[in-house]
Amino acid sequence: MHFWPSCGYERLQPTAEGWLALTPDYLRLVLARPELALVPESCPAERRLHRALHDDPLHPVDAATLARIRDADARENYTHFLNWRDALRQAGTLEAWYLQLMRSGRITIPPLFIDLVVQAVLRHLLRDTEDVLALRAAELFFRPQRIAVQDGQVLAGDQAVVDQHSEDAGLGALGRLLLENKTALRTAELAVLDASNPAPYLERSESHRSLLDLTHEVTQDLSHGLTLRMTRARSGLKALAHVLELWVRHFLAVDVKIEPLARVDDAAWRWHIGLDSEATAILNDLYEGVEVDAARMQRLISLFRLTFADTALVQPDMVGKPVYLGLAMNPQGLLRLKAQNLLLNLPLKQAQ
Repeated sequence: MHFWPSCGYERLQPTAEGWLALTPDYLRLVLARPELALVPESCPAERRLHRALHDDPLHPVDAATLARIRDADARENYTHFLNWRDALRQAGTLEAWYLQLMRSGRITIPPLFIDLVVQAVLRHLLRDTEDVLALRAAELFFRPQRIAVQDGQVLAGDQAVVDQHSEDAGLGALGRLLLENKTALRTAELAVLDASNPAPYLERSESHRSLLDLTHEVTQDLSHGLTLRMTRARSGLKALAHVLELWVRHFLAVDVKIEPLARVDDAAWRWHIGLDSEATAILNDLYEGVEVDAARMQRLISLFRLTFADTALVQPDMVGKPVYLGLAMNPQGLLRLKAQNLLLNLPLKQAQ
């Protein structure tokens, strides 16, 4: 499938190990982004630097050259770009740079550069997929989402797209777009992604206008104590779980199985990981026995159960025990998934 054409994946070079090595062409693509592209107001020093970097993206740039750029914002943007470029070169691959950055605990680079790397890696991981739900679920890794809960349905919409078409970017913005402002809805062309019809997503994968259904499967209690579980065909939770599995396998060479859960019934619960800061706080409180009020609990979008294919890789006290994951929105209905949490906090015997 052809998706996310502007992410630059085709300009990167896969290594023998399957990771992505930096190339000059990839850096040229980043140089063309609005944050670094020339504008009519660009001073001569900036124009000279931009031309030199376009001709040779690995061109060394000293502090004196940067100081000659008149605009402070442009000077700062080039500084961040060059620091990122040099760190990528030193790390050798995008994945090695990402792991080093996250393990350092010191994130001083703008989120844009992290998101560019994450998107390129996910494009690599999903290059052979036929599942558009997985593609849309992967967007949660590098684009914040606004969440709307309407009549039991949980929908995720791209924050930038929703905010652009909403007068109020606060809590309920997506819900208002969906239910109240039909004109704005038509303008935004928002629609829940349908896995049986991938064409609309593929045609506009760059515009991020598809809504992802994150609703759990429907449970219906029958007589005689039986329970019927009906899977929602459009739910993206299983697709998100699959992308998380690929993510762990790619970076840590560890095979895991991740399954969505509606609730955790485990008296021996021993390990949990929040996939965002809100879920981390909620799970920590629940684990410590701190009462969590109903409003906070309602922010939980889903829980997941993670199990290991090879228990020899797991800490002895976690052999045979699952890791529970949580995904939640903040009080403003915003979801910022932190996929690095899954790489840094698994109960493995040693750093992978």
